[in-house]
Amino acid sequence: MTIHEYGAQHERVLVLLHPSLVMYDYFDYVTPLLEPYFHLVIPALPGYDPECRSDYTSVEQIAAELGDWLLAHGHSEVCGVYGCSMGGSIVIRMLTDQRLHIHTAVIDGGITPYQLPRLLTRSIAVRDFLMICLGKLGGMRLLERAFSADDYSGDDLQYIADVLHRISARTIWRTFDSCNNYTMPDPVRTSCRRIEYWLAEGEMKARRWDISYIRTHFPDARFRRFRKIGHAGLAVLRPEQFARALRTVTGA
Repeated sequence: MTIHEYGAQHERVLVLLHPSLVMYDYFDYVTPLLEPYFHLVIPALPGYDPECRSDYTSVEQIAAELGDWLLAHGHSEVCGVYGCSMGGSIVIRMLTDQRLHIHTAVIDGGITPYQLPRLLTRSIAVRDFLMICLGKLGGMRLLERAFSADDYSGDDLQYIADVLHRISARTIWRTFDSCNNYTMPDPVRTSCRRIEYWLAEGEMKARRWDISYIRTHFPDARFRRFRKIGHAGLAVLRPEQFARALRTVTGA
């Protein structure tokens, strides 16, 4: 896992965790908007790291390794942690690990552990795995259909196609299996006092189980909906709005 840092002269540390099927450069549009205010820490997660040939490990292992890195570099106190989709799962696990003093956490369409029998969750992971593998084979035509809900450019879709070509089948499988089934402590506890769960308007139905989980285990969390956009689209399609929202919630 390669860690990329920007704005290291600032005291306030903001960690950004990318979703699956993209690389750390998912944040390229928002980095210059946030760098004047934060010390940005942006990991290239295992399996999605262009500088290190690897496979995805697990939500638990990545959360632990990122915690190790932050503590080793003197960042026991973190202004904010943001994670989208897969990255949101890692944020949730980091919150409950309670190794860091996290002031603000933003979980953007984050995936919570499925509260279902293991056989059923395994079946869901198989379905998702096969769908993405078909995307690897189907190329641009299939991606145009899959991402038609948002106004992605041809270059954006080509980027996704290139990432799918680069990542391994093992990474695809582990991503979905781990994000659907990662372990959580019982009871769930966190010292973070400001947690927001962000939702794109186009994913409200798909996130209903996740909303229920967050409401149950993080009862003080606030929910924020972004209109006329789909899952994981905010940082790429509306970077200015994304940066303003993060600055507002972190008080920057």
